[in-house]
Amino acid sequence: MHIDVETLPDNPVTLPETLGFGRHFTTRMFTRRYDRERGWHDARIEAYRPLTLDPAATVYHNGQMIFDGTKAYRRPDGDINLFRPDCNAERFNASARRMGMPEVDVDEHVAAITELVRLEHRWVPGGDGTALYIRPVMIATEKTLEVRASREYLHYIILSPVAPYFAAGFAPVAVYVAADYVRAVRGGTGEAKTPGNYAGSIAATELALARGCQQVLWLDGVERRWVDEVGAMNIAFVRNGREIITPVLTGAILHGVTRRSLLQLAPDLGFPAQERRISIEEVLDGLASGHITEVFGMGTGAVLAPVGRLVYQDREITVGDGQPGPVARRLHAELTGLQTGRRPDPYGWTRRIAVSG
Repeated sequence: MHIDVETLPDNPVTLPETLGFGRHFTTRMFTRRYDRERGWHDARIEAYRPLTLDPAATVYHNGQMIFDGTKAYRRPDGDINLFRPDCNAERFNASARRMGMPEVDVDEHVAAITELVRLEHRWVPGGDGTALYIRPVMIATEKTLEVRASREYLHYIILSPVAPYFAAGFAPVAVYVAADYVRAVRGGTGEAKTPGNYAGSIAATELALARGCQQVLWLDGVERRWVDEVGAMNIAFVRNGREIITPVLTGAILHGVTRRSLLQLAPDLGFPAQERRISIEEVLDGLASGHITEVFGMGTGAVLAPVGRLVYQDREITVGDGQPGPVARRLHAELTGLQTGRRPDPYGWTRRIAVSG
């Protein structure tokens, strides 16, 4: 894939004092287009700018749109690390298949990310918990109101310097258990990163915020009993101070790259990990008896977020002493150290982009 690179003024970059999450964007973006006759073509890195779409573009009417998210991290030596971008590209394609959209070549997708980050490397912050968030997107752009797969698409990638997903950083969050709302069912689009899944979660999220919670814990869409995932993360439980349990992938749960990584990392650190169904009753009983000693979320945005409190119907349950537990602390330190190059990477998960010197 050849990428045409627009020449832009070499202006200095001054990062905002308060980054937040997804509020600021770099000066460049990657774009390319697709049609059934030519496939993917016209790959460009150009100035970040608004998109111009026809009011009848399929994305507005059929909702064909997917996205993904990964990060670039500043290393101590000044270079940049990408973390498992190939896994995110594979998940991007899985989302595309579910939504009836064309796939991208994984190597080309990663190459586009790598070149865009290399050009925008001065936007990668170096503070604790910060990163450059990478957001690949695909939208349907054909001008038609027919209910079918579009024949034209736009694939673009934008970058955003970010602080930790939660303003308090690695601090306990409160989670509201959705008893009256459903996020996804097996056979639906729960495994795909498509905006409709997130739009359907907003009403419950507003209820959660009103109850003083930052996230929603979703139960399965059939029995309303089995734990699925948290709004922005997968979820895990620690039993007896050591054993990690996370809900098995059922077809309604996102295939988290952080989840996948921690399932491999945890046993190497002495924490056995298993995937299985876990009911909300088991969670509540385990918290009451003390057998469940920690709960934490895991995802690209937050990396690892300890849960300090659950709100379920009329009950509020404190997890442990309400503070981050030792398992979450160890996993967070090891994974972020690996991502940022502060610790060795025995798994080959990171890709280094040389920009210093």
